[in-house]
Amino acid sequence: MSVPVPAPRIRAFESLGFGMFIHWGLYSQLGRGEWVRHFERIPLETYDRLQTTFTASRFDADAIARLAKEAGCRYITLTTRHHEGFSLYDTKGLNTFDAPHSPAGRDLVREYVEACRRHGLVPFFYHTTLDWHHPDYDRDFRSYLKYLRESVKILCTEYGPIGGLWFDGNWSKPEGTDWEEDELYALIRRYQPEAMIINNTGTIARGKLGHPEIDSTTFEQGRPEPMDREGMPKYVAAEMCETLNDHWGIGNLDCNYKSLGRLIENLCACRKVGANYLLNVGPDGEGAVVPMQQELMRGIGVWIDAVGRDPVYLGRPCGVHGLDDPKDFALKEEGGNRIWFFIHDLPAPGDGTVSRSFDGISGTVHDLHWTDNGECLSAFQSGGRTTLTLTRYPYGTSLVVRVAEGILIGGGTRA
Repeated sequence: MSVPVPAPRIRAFESLGFGMFIHWGLYSQLGRGEWVRHFERIPLETYDRLQTTFTASRFDADAIARLAKEAGCRYITLTTRHHEGFSLYDTKGLNTFDAPHSPAGRDLVREYVEACRRHGLVPFFYHTTLDWHHPDYDRDFRSYLKYLRESVKILCTEYGPIGGLWFDGNWSKPEGTDWEEDELYALIRRYQPEAMIINNTGTIARGKLGHPEIDSTTFEQGRPEPMDREGMPKYVAAEMCETLNDHWGIGNLDCNYKSLGRLIENLCACRKVGANYLLNVGPDGEGAVVPMQQELMRGIGVWIDAVGRDPVYLGRPCGVHGLDDPKDFALKEEGGNRIWFFIHDLPAPGDGTVSRSFDGISGTVHDLHWTDNGECLSAFQSGGRTTLTLTRYPYGTSLVVRVAEGILIGGGTRA
């Protein structure tokens, strides 16, 4: 058996590496998370009145795109419609439960797509398959699925080329429910043949493979596992999506933010297995990203700029693992001879050096140096181990994960 060759769209997706997720909708005005209607059992007629106060007065798609760029993101995935059923785009007469029919009076998805293109980011569309608003979701499911496909057709035909469609909600019906995925995905292939098709399997079934047209599996709120693609009929990518605190939609009283160090380690853990990292922000009720979330995202960008963009975006898993610290790993440049070692838990400034050993390298490593300051390092091979002699952090520096780059000559790696 062999590993299938990835389709160009899937290889391009893996090269994006790091993306921003945006959860924003009517629920954002309440500031208690995106599932507030469900958990608080808010009646439909009460909840839907939030449309009358949805102004999007502080939604600045250009500012959000700039933030994504500062964070080092290469793509953004926006909730064009979440489970509440409210659309941020013009539904073209399918209903009036959308942003153009709110006080905002604008097609917010169009603003988002245009901002992405101005800043060189790839726009992706999240779209729910679960719908709390549409009566046919429970009353006439076949009719609802037709409405869903007509909604997706708008997204596929009105905004130019997009990176992909990111679906969420099939887990809401019993296993075996016919979601008519053949028809839905055929529609996407007809109008957006190069778009990624992703359908979130939720927190219970992380990494589960689905319909044959799915291009990436998902790991919601959990680090991805290495994928065994031997004998698979198709190469499928992987992506971890995660919140900055405990909610996707903004929680005004959710103070449980992850540390910047943990977010950096999660990004590295994703790239270790070749998966993308999709990190969420939840704008407030008027559409602005709150300062705490902005600064955490920018902090990741500071780290990426420090260690270099090539290790994060161009590095591919190569079967090289740390022997002294199991979190350590190496990535190799696809089609090139550069190798990058991701070093965790490097000691604080001080005298002396630190040794870290790796397995899986058959060649020799030359010209080893830290990517953040260019300081030269050394490496030697013995008994199947490659041992790096590393200097400690300079005073005033602590990168959480530090990267050393070398040139691999006269051999290769395990994978």
